[in-house]
Amino acid sequence: MAALGLLAFSILFGGASRQHELRLALVELAALPLLVLAILRLRYPDLKTHRYVLSVLGCVALLPLIQLIPLPPAIWTNLPHREELVVALQLADLEPGWTTLSLTPDRTWRSFLALIPPIAMFLGVLACRPPQKTVFAWFIVAATTAAILLGTAQLASGGTGLYLWRTTDAGNVVGFFANRNHLATMCLVSMPFAIMLGANSLRNQGGRLRLPFWLGVFFTGLAVVGLGVIRSRAGVAIVVPVMAASLFGAWIASGRGRPSFLLLALVAGATLAAIAVSIFAIGPLLARFDTGGAAEGRLENWPIVMAAAEAYLPLGSGFGSFDSVFRSVEPLQTLDSTFFNQAHNDYLETWLESGWLGMMVLVAFLGWFGKRALQAWRAAPSIERDLQRAASIAIGAVLIHSAVDYPLRTVAITTLFALCCGLLESAHLPDMVRTRSRRRQTP
Repeated sequence: MAALGLLAFSILFGGASRQHELRLALVELAALPLLVLAILRLRYPDLKTHRYVLSVLGCVALLPLIQLIPLPPAIWTNLPHREELVVALQLADLEPGWTTLSLTPDRTWRSFLALIPPIAMFLGVLACRPPQKTVFAWFIVAATTAAILLGTAQLASGGTGLYLWRTTDAGNVVGFFANRNHLATMCLVSMPFAIMLGANSLRNQGGRLRLPFWLGVFFTGLAVVGLGVIRSRAGVAIVVPVMAASLFGAWIASGRGRPSFLLLALVAGATLAAIAVSIFAIGPLLARFDTGGAAEGRLENWPIVMAAAEAYLPLGSGFGSFDSVFRSVEPLQTLDSTFFNQAHNDYLETWLESGWLGMMVLVAFLGWFGKRALQAWRAAPSIERDLQRAASIAIGAVLIHSAVDYPLRTVAITTLFALCCGLLESAHLPDMVRTRSRRRQTP
């Protein structure tokens, strides 16, 4: 129950990347009971079994803390790009004192606190038994359905009363989020789970009619149409590989035999939804892709971000410092009425803020993900393996989206991402192996 409560809190109160301190604090407080319960239920054999991914998780948590260690003037004044700070102190007739590696220690500390919900979720999933993991999957599907319905009401209302955030994409479908792109990410994350759960019911019931299957068909069509209405360019582009991988996983989940009529109905439903989107939403979608001959803002700014990241190597400027750093290096000729407070490329932003240490942790994570995904897709069909395959697709969708946006800068998506990672981590365990944590009650 603690894990489901955290997931609900994250979706309801963690859908923005800025101007959300109070709501984020509520999510962080909601994560504490799950964090404590998960730590109490994980024993030494569990830690040994999951030692690699827990080491990566520990490094993720340590990075912002390392950036908050006070450094003497003899060290920090010799770090790259600190000359301006020294000059500013001299102009104010002040002597350099001890300070942190991070240029914005307050934001770095908030970045660390924002890791509490995803860390708690990941550990909580590791402490769960397989039946509880199925509940998580259905909860994700239900929450995404509610978000799409809320977004539809937002669009139909014509006002701002149903929008949950002060700074938001007013007039667009955003659901529980401030940014429509992040609702698109949630749709992409949920789609593989709905399809896998529906296909799994075909295998378990010998192809007989099952409610889970039709729920999967309904949600798949709803998500595809929803992506068209949301008009997220990245979401529309990523849905094709996500759908293809999910349908292939559905074929595995249904038993790898000759596709049944119901499985073909699932494919037909997805195709009809795509056709409906192409008929009714193709105009607005093409308008979103057409920049009218002007350069795309984020593409213009990426070389500036790359130059700044290289200037702050090898240790970076500190988590949460992107906005301050970019303002200090933005060329005068690019200034306009818009703001660019995120890199719209999480890999570039991570490189700028954490340097080579952050990139090393990222490579370690990608190595874990590749290995676990391969193990999940090689395994025989079962409900647990089907969820692992769905989780691998969801993680891949978020990683691809992160190359052109910042979905993991919102606590809601980060917590969903951590849940998927927790599901995938068990892919290296044989089906007959059950750790002690799985025999205990779900936190």
